[in-house]
Amino acid sequence: MPEFRTRDPLSPEFWDERFDRAFTPWDMGGVPQRLQRYIAEWQGAKPSVLIPGCGSAYELVAMCEAGWDATAIDFSPAAVAQGQATAGPWSARVQEADFFRWQPAAPLDLVYERAFLCAMPPAMWPQVAARWAELLPSGATLAGYFFCGDKPKGPPFGIARAHLLQLLEPHFHLKAEESVADSLSVFEGQEYWFEWQRR
Repeated sequence: MPEFRTRDPLSPEFWDERFDRAFTPWDMGGVPQRLQRYIAEWQGAKPSVLIPGCGSAYELVAMCEAGWDATAIDFSPAAVAQGQATAGPWSARVQEADFFRWQPAAPLDLVYERAFLCAMPPAMWPQVAARWAELLPSGATLAGYFFCGDKPKGPPFGIARAHLLQLLEPHFHLKAEESVADSLSVFEGQEYWFEWQRR
């Protein structure tokens, strides 16, 4: 592992340094299988979607190709530059923004989660859950990948399934849960696909 100067994952510089040095073990290099199926399950609907902590933004491309109104945000300038390069014709949809301050232009139908919660130290998890709930109106969806591993040091920081339920059930109803077959090695065997509906 390279030596890094920055150790605080709440700082954009932490992520800038890792993108600049191409140390991104959370980056699949494409769109995971379950998300591909999930997009197809919407059967031509065009939801309004937020992808927080988007990194390289491969998922944004898949969503936009399906006609979705997707926006990807990251607070790391290096991540945004990488995401914009990946997004090509949709590069304007990759924006540098703070998840806790960003505001949608119209009500969201969906927030897509992948390696965002686990990038946050556990002390921040209640704030993330509250912000998801604030951004999503009743009936809207939080869906994606959750790292339910026993890993208190990170990132990635693993969250026990029982803790995740405790965190989200005040705001969301769990609709679907699946294990993940194509996880990266950093998440392998401990990554799950969840779909939650805003209460």
